Amino acid sequence: MAISKLPKVGKTVESLGDYLKEQRVASRLSLRQLSELAGVSNPYLSQIERGLRKPSAEVLSQIAKALRISAEQLYVRAGILSPDDGVGGSVELAVLGDTGLTERQKQSLLDVYASFLALNAAEAAVGAELDARSTSDQITDPASDAEG
Repeated sequence: MAISKLPKVGKTVESLGDYLKEQRVASRLSLRQLSELAGVSNPYLSQIERGLRKPSAEVLSQIAKALRISAEQLYVRAGILSPDDGVGGSVELAVLGDTGLTERQKQSLLDVYASFLALNAAEAAVGAELDARSTSDQITDPASDAEG
C-alpha cells in the first residue's frame, strides 16, 4: 500500500517548519522530547516541521514555551502577525492572548481585521491616485490657464 504525500500548505508554513526544526536542534531536543514538553503529538509536530500542517496560535504558543523562544516570532513566521506590526500593542496579539476566545473565534477575528486593513489600504491607494490625477490635471490643463 502506497502512502500518499500530503501537499505542503504554503511557503510561510514551510519556513516556519524549518525554523522550528532549527530551534529544536539548537535546543538539543529530539522531536519526541519537544512533543512531550509542548503537549503536541509527535506526528503532528513532525508534520508542522515538514510544512505539511499549519498550527494554530495556541499550538505555536505551546511550542514556543517548550523551546523557550518568543511566541510572537512564531506568529510572524506562521503569517499570523505581520513583522511590521511591532510587538506589544497590536490587535493581533491582543486577540491571540485572549483566553476567553476559542481558536476558531480568534482566527475569525484576525481574518476580519486583516480584511478591514486590506480594504482601507486599497481605498487609500485609490484616493491617493485620484489626488495625483487631480493635481496633474490642474497643472497640465491649458484651459484652466486661459480662464485664470
